[in-house]
Amino acid sequence: MESRVALHRYSMFVACATFFLLFAGGLVTSTGSGLSVPDWPLSFGKLFPKMTGGVFFEHGHRLVAGTVVFLTLGLVVWILRKEDRPSVRWLGIFSIVAIFLQALLGGMTVLLKLPPAVSVAHAGLAQLFFCSVVAITLLTSATWMKGQRNIPDYGFPSISTLTLVTLILIYFQILLGAIMRHIGAGLAIPDFPLAFGQVFPPKATMTFPVVIHFAHRVGAVVVSIFVLWTQLRILRLTQRGEGVELRVGAWAALFLLFTQVLLGGTIIWTQKAVFPTTSHVIIGAALLATHLILFLLSKRFLKGVTSGFLANSLAT
Repeated sequence: MESRVALHRYSMFVACATFFLLFAGGLVTSTGSGLSVPDWPLSFGKLFPKMTGGVFFEHGHRLVAGTVVFLTLGLVVWILRKEDRPSVRWLGIFSIVAIFLQALLGGMTVLLKLPPAVSVAHAGLAQLFFCSVVAITLLTSATWMKGQRNIPDYGFPSISTLTLVTLILIYFQILLGAIMRHIGAGLAIPDFPLAFGQVFPPKATMTFPVVIHFAHRVGAVVVSIFVLWTQLRILRLTQRGEGVELRVGAWAALFLLFTQVLLGGTIIWTQKAVFPTTSHVIIGAALLATHLILFLLSKRFLKGVTSGFLANSLAT
């Protein structure tokens, strides 16, 4: 038991370090520092170059990434030695494969001079890696180990279905945001909440960057609807005091959604100021991770939704 508690605390530390790594990576893009260091894996042929200007952000990101690689390696070794649940072991294996592939993609972005496809893949895989560590943290927690609760959920669609759909929508919205960032379309539409003073951009303005930017805004509306729908369902189900963890997660998701929409507007109003632009990246990651937690907890706690393969693979 003490070993599992320690593993949980260590995985939580790795998750926090990964969240900071996402922030550091966001700073690289927000400050335009992606090619401040022209070589990889060294920086100007050195392990520690002079940390000035964009080098501070780019090389700093590499240092944080290297730290997370070693932390993840320690986490996976610990899991493979102490954990017998297949779900946790497979998450550990995915994590170590993902972080090494992520490092390779990071190097390719520099050596290939920031090709959008590689940069977007780098951003998308970062989110998946973060989610895998968050899932490990949840599956090793005391909350999870207490077992199933069988809280009735007779709504349609089920809360587990809603959280899964919302989770997928958020992930694709993050990918769309990454495309927008890496093709330089963050200010393709210069006003907010309107687009060139209209609800829909005029036909004459519909270049590829404008289309991507507007698609991201439309995606934000769709995601907002599903997040609100999901959280209202959870809050209604848990209003009698059952499933307090789900209720806390629902309020957290609503707060993150409000913050994310506000940050999206602030990016336009401040002409892509560094702080709101970077914060928009990490709040999106937090919203994604929150819905992953809600999905897993709904499968664990709600009656009639845990079945088949998932029930067996996540069993204690």
